[in-house]
Amino acid sequence: MGTSLEARFARYGEAMVSALGHADRGAPATWYLQGLMLPGGRKSVEPMAARVRPQDVRSAHQSMHHLVSTSDWSDDALLATVAEQVLPALTRGGAEPCFWIIDDTGFPKKGTHSVGVARQYCGQTGKTDNCRVAVSLSLATDSNSLPLAYQLYLPAEWTDDPKRCAEAGVP
Repeated sequence: MGTSLEARFARYGEAMVSALGHADRGAPATWYLQGLMLPGGRKSVEPMAARVRPQDVRSAHQSMHHLVSTSDWSDDALLATVAEQVLPALTRGGAEPCFWIIDDTGFPKKGTHSVGVARQYCGQTGKTDNCRVAVSLSLATDSNSLPLAYQLYLPAEWTDDPKRCAEAGVP
């Protein structure tokens, strides 16, 4: 990574950490962002921890997992910070944001325990498959887009099963 790109990534990471509200979330949040950006097939916590902290995988995994599964932070504040950071680049060169895009995205899953997993239509596979689905709102120009909000869709087999929701931590 070039120095300019590294500096931009560091500034972006600092803004994200600030939006999380606690300085002790800085290292795991930075590792998580790095893991999302690095090459590698799986973008779940364990493989990302192995890529970003090979010398300390267990501790990095625990810290990153706590950040994404247990820590109390506002996704609205984080998405607002993303928009503040990215919107100037999106409109660089005079491009005007001119499209609102509402879309669903399917995430194929092998298991059945992740919140929202069900046999449902999955756009990534083009068929009914075991997956999770999220609905997103994005702002776009002719050449770029910026996701502004995501919401996990819970199918009826989740919403109609209070015990399953409680066991998975769904409010």
